[in-house]
Amino acid sequence: MEIILLQDVDKLGKKGEIANVSEGYARNFLLPRRLAEMATPGRIAIVRQIMAEKEAHARREAERADEIRDLLSKTILTIPAPAGSADRLFGSVTNQDIADAIYSARKIRVDKRNVDLEDPIKMVGTYMVRVHVHPSVEPAEVKVIVVPEGHKA
Repeated sequence: MEIILLQDVDKLGKKGEIANVSEGYARNFLLPRRLAEMATPGRIAIVRQIMAEKEAHARREAERADEIRDLLSKTILTIPAPAGSADRLFGSVTNQDIADAIYSARKIRVDKRNVDLEDPIKMVGTYMVRVHVHPSVEPAEVKVIVVPEGHKA
């Protein structure tokens, strides 16, 4: 019996996939729990169309992410921070500060969790920071220059 999965089912498939299962499994487990529905020719056509649209959307997202990565790779961020003697910062420059600087410079929203910074920056200087744009695209290398506050760049 062919069914269309309405939710992910372990060892069977993911949501939207068409699976061939025994009648008893479908009737006694999958259908009563609303994990699946009967596969009719019309419903199969609709599911295939939805899956094709999702694939096209994912492809467009990957292309757009590639463009964003190229733009971010050309970006140089200058972040002013309060600094004391020996160019040590009074605070630190964190992932959130870098994400905010990217938004103010390029109007691109980046989640702070996608900014790959092992430790917060605590010294004035130039740093290369990796920014993950999309899982299928290599991360961008963004140049971050930390300058003492009040310093003209």
